[in-house]
Amino acid sequence: MDLLLDIKDLVVHYETEDSDVHAVNGIDIAIGKKRTLGLVGETGAGKTTTALSIMNLVPDPPGVIKSGTIKLEGKNVLEMSERELEEMRGNDVAMIFQDPMTALNPVMTVGEQIAESLELHQNLTPEQSLEKAKDMLKLVGIAEARANDYPHQFSGGMKQRVVIAIALACSPKLLIADEPTTALDVTIQAQVLELMKDLINNRDMSMLMITHSLGIVAEVCDDMAVMYAGRIVEKGTVDDVFNNMRHPYTEGLFNSLPNLKEQGEMLEPIKGLMPDPADLPPGCTFAPRCPYATEACSASVPELHSVDGSKTHFVACHAYSRPGFALRRNQK
Repeated sequence: MDLLLDIKDLVVHYETEDSDVHAVNGIDIAIGKKRTLGLVGETGAGKTTTALSIMNLVPDPPGVIKSGTIKLEGKNVLEMSERELEEMRGNDVAMIFQDPMTALNPVMTVGEQIAESLELHQNLTPEQSLEKAKDMLKLVGIAEARANDYPHQFSGGMKQRVVIAIALACSPKLLIADEPTTALDVTIQAQVLELMKDLINNRDMSMLMITHSLGIVAEVCDDMAVMYAGRIVEKGTVDDVFNNMRHPYTEGLFNSLPNLKEQGEMLEPIKGLMPDPADLPPGCTFAPRCPYATEACSASVPELHSVDGSKTHFVACHAYSRPGFALRRNQK
């Protein structure tokens, strides 16, 4: 696979006087050109910290990128100069934040906010930038006449469309979407997702979709990685993970969803809570909540290894390595 983004052994901590929060703990992620990767996990798993690391925007202090490499087309983002980072952000890599209500500047028109990045990165005049900003608004389904309106004059769904227009204005190579539909109602969510799918399919672009919704992953993504307590516990193509899941946490995520084919069955929530990232348990961090855990699971951290010799599907689980082991969901 021709890689656009390649993250190796990324470790990010938030260090304060009171605690050392282990937000990201040695993850490997790769995104191919014209591929969409879904990064899935509960709140607090480290998904947003991973996204901020890609743009070298982890707030310092208290955030510290302890180790690892983040290569965008072979160039390590963590070794870029401030000028190189400014040229990269918004131009090569753009981000859609999860709350459109706070992502826009309330005292600038939406046209000015889209035009700003065009002036910075494409050396256009203010007039040329505003004309292209109007074209971007049309692209996301908003009348170009509304370029002179302010954010408070738009609904939540329209604001998210404006944020998408800003992110796509310079035709980035990588689009990071951090739970872009969380603040929207269900019908608007569907419209925004359909819009993003169309835009990605029609452009030479890759996407990192950060979400806790498996439905969004199924609809939008080619590949997926499941994150728990700062580690990747399973990754593969969407087909790999949906049809041949191998990690107990992945099983728990699927069991907590309603099944329309088996109505009347009780949902099975994952017992317990995600551990405090400032006080992670030894060994596998999912072991305290895992129905398959043994003493060995608390002895050492499981490494990612291939599932049945697959070149795309990997799991980090001691239980998977036991002879005859199978998830209950896969036995149905």
